[in-house]
Amino acid sequence: MGSAIESGAVGSGGTVEPERATVADDAGSPGGSPASLPQPGFDLAALIKERTGEAHQLQAQMLNPQLPRMLHTIGFDRTYVRAEGAYMYDDQGNEYLDFLSGFGVFGLGRNHPTVRAALHQVLDAQLADLVQFDSPLLAGLLAEKLLARAPHLGRVYFGNSGTEAVEAALKFARYATGRGRILYCDHAFHGLTTGSLSVNGEDEFRRGFDPLLPDTMIPFGDLEALERELARGGVAALLIEPIQGKGVYVPPPGFLKAAQERLRAHGALLICDEVQTGLGRTGKFFAYEHEGVEPDIVTVAKALSGGFVPVGATMAKGWIFEKVYSSMDRVLVHDSTFGSNAPAMAAGLAALTVLEDEKLVENSARIGGLLQAKLAERIGRYEMLREVRGRGLMIGFEFGKPSSLKLKAGWSTLQAARQGLFAQMVVVPLFQRHRILTQVSGDHIDVIKLLPPLTITEAEVDRFIEAFDDVMADAHRGTGLMWDFGRTLVKQAMRRG
Repeated sequence: MGSAIESGAVGSGGTVEPERATVADDAGSPGGSPASLPQPGFDLAALIKERTGEAHQLQAQMLNPQLPRMLHTIGFDRTYVRAEGAYMYDDQGNEYLDFLSGFGVFGLGRNHPTVRAALHQVLDAQLADLVQFDSPLLAGLLAEKLLARAPHLGRVYFGNSGTEAVEAALKFARYATGRGRILYCDHAFHGLTTGSLSVNGEDEFRRGFDPLLPDTMIPFGDLEALERELARGGVAALLIEPIQGKGVYVPPPGFLKAAQERLRAHGALLICDEVQTGLGRTGKFFAYEHEGVEPDIVTVAKALSGGFVPVGATMAKGWIFEKVYSSMDRVLVHDSTFGSNAPAMAAGLAALTVLEDEKLVENSARIGGLLQAKLAERIGRYEMLREVRGRGLMIGFEFGKPSSLKLKAGWSTLQAARQGLFAQMVVVPLFQRHRILTQVSGDHIDVIKLLPPLTITEAEVDRFIEAFDDVMADAHRGTGLMWDFGRTLVKQAMRRG
């Protein structure tokens, strides 16, 4: 938004307009001379220009010291200066295709003009925000718009992130049912605050942070395991991602529907974590719609503000809210100081409008289907490509052990050092050689996940497939720069071990 800061305010049509504010001159008349206009005490554009290039150094000195080390190791240490839609640009003028979209935050693409305009408008409106003892209009309007897409739900709580939305869901489920146990799935990811970490199915995130809440893990998609835990009693809810973010695992057909039937029979709730899968990512507005279920609680975040303002939402059936907020004495029993803040609500309203106006849910289904089909066609062509899965524009593809002797030795060396290194060996040349940003979809798995903006077209699909073919052809030669880099990864993994 640098240009808008320098040029003036954005009007209702999304165009930049000059400032119309006037000040009194020395004689008391409006208008004044340019010299009498208030001078800014803080110039963000100038600060960014002056300090560009220092980000990795500042990160190393004052923030997370391992982040710049990791970025340098895999050659991702770029200095990005601008972004628009599905593309980012570095300080050398290079263009990068973003197939990660901030872990799904930029579902509308980066810096969408409609959301930018809404943020300018809400700032220019100078609202009385975060009064705490009032009912903010924009929060009611955003809740109304969200609930229209999930009419079986009745109320919304707004927080500031996906993990906050999950924390609220856990508390609401426990209080509404009077029970303490939450069931969750292996490989699950629901956030990293203490409550959310307690229902995280990955050991590497949990290790060293014990003791956590005494919740119970079951295998993803295992109906018999669910039934066993329900029979033990004390279950408040099952918390599940309709498609798991770590590994892009899709539940077996009919699992969610059968699970909800069993949960209801035992008086337990179904919580669907739609933080990453929601808002069109999978080709439906909510991913649970693919399964024909009506969850009792739904969590939403990431793409809700178009990538501009931290926001999260916990949607639930009315009776659940009415139990939690059962009297005036309990009016603030669950609350957040910055929840329902005006910029987040305005961005959310604008983001949902863009999803509808630009038919991005439909685009996700169509373009996602095309991309998955093109990748699936290559399973027979590349022996290490084993499976393509996902829905819409949430796609994972998994690699497996090759059958040819030429490739077996290299694969085995990588796996012995650390499982998942082959997928990293593919991610790096996609970025360095073709300037396409992707990610390995979890620790110790050879799965690459694609989460491009929902705005991409066939042109971006073609660019990715061309790059993927080039990298996979190189990988299947068994020699060359890719395997040299693989050996470097092996040495680093052995040093860490």
